[in-house]
Amino acid sequence: MVKVGVMGAGAYGAALGEILSEKGFLVLYYDTKLPDSDILSVVDGASYILLAVPSTAIDDILLSLIHGIPLIVATKGILSKEVFSDFSDPMLISGPGFAEDIVKQKKTTLTTTDRRVIDLFSTKYLSFDYTNDFQGVLLSGSLKNVYAIGAGVLNLEYGSPEWREYITDVYSEFKNILRFNGCDPRTADLSCGLGDLKLTCNTPSRNYQFGRNLAKNDSFLSDNTVEGLSTAQAIYDGKLALPEDAVILESIIKRVINGIK
Repeated sequence: MVKVGVMGAGAYGAALGEILSEKGFLVLYYDTKLPDSDILSVVDGASYILLAVPSTAIDDILLSLIHGIPLIVATKGILSKEVFSDFSDPMLISGPGFAEDIVKQKKTTLTTTDRRVIDLFSTKYLSFDYTNDFQGVLLSGSLKNVYAIGAGVLNLEYGSPEWREYITDVYSEFKNILRFNGCDPRTADLSCGLGDLKLTCNTPSRNYQFGRNLAKNDSFLSDNTVEGLSTAQAIYDGKLALPEDAVILESIIKRVINGIK
């Protein structure tokens, strides 16, 4: 029996893990919130490791993993592929899929950088588009959260003319940022790009709601489930190069940084 160790037993990790369980894989979970959770027993003998922890927990988790086991990364909010430089075989899952939609078997298309992911996770309701643009998929999964905060700050109503104009302007800037960082701008057209951007710039998104709270000057705490917050901070700290015309993203980051001081 093929064993998969899932890092993170939150909603998304559990939803992806359930797909593998239904296909007959042995799926074990590691999560600091689980009693007696032992990372060594979860990864020992595993054929794959599925990473589904918040991006703020990535560094600590990677230190505990076995580098020779193929790594499937479902975590978003990572700016650079250099994070995985010690792993010879990382692959990505990204795109517009809430855990709840996957559990309810709502038809969803995600993006992957490895065709093995398609074989492992494809079902009648979950399909994939493919690209080898690893860095572009990483950036897409990070930047869309910051743009979602911006949509929340502006209190844009999903599908409204103002919302559509915002998405159009962001999409153009998004492609320029990918190109500027040596990525394939066509990645913005995949489900991990425009599809996820549209989904996240909407009311159910934590990042969108964070933006609304920010605009109202409500008191709130830094929450590591709001991935756009840590991404904005990382870009502000110089961890991603931006073209001079990335005015939308830079204005959102400035608003976030000023708001959390």
